[in-house]
Amino acid sequence: MSAPLYNSAILRLAASIPHAVRLPDAQASVERRSPICGSRVTVDVRLDEAGRIAGLGQEVRACALGQASASLMGAHAIGRSAGELAAARDALTDFLAGARDDPGDWPGLEIFGPARDYSARHASIRLAFEAVAEAAERAGKGA
Repeated sequence: MSAPLYNSAILRLAASIPHAVRLPDAQASVERRSPICGSRVTVDVRLDEAGRIAGLGQEVRACALGQASASLMGAHAIGRSAGELAAARDALTDFLAGARDDPGDWPGLEIFGPARDYSARHASIRLAFEAVAEAAERAGKGA
């Protein structure tokens, strides 16, 4: 029997999203929405001189899975480069799609293993990672 899709660890993460306030001085902001469920995540970033995330803000209006993903993203995004964020996004996408056996090296993403069988949930789980990767890339280009 597989692990439950919604479990206490997912719900704990969903209830503790870090950086849950929009940044007033963001260099870039990106909103992502899941057309299937209507979940929405907006991420604001500010980069340091080295091009790494120095400031992060997010507004999350998503299901528990999307909230849990935003929590994991927010907990570990500070100090990451646009390339590292894109790699995390791509590894998560491939993991959920079954194209790889592990979710990469981003802490905690293995929690979404049970969601691999529920493709309708994948978009919500990817939202925060898609938004932060694009925001970091835009900020790096001076958008």
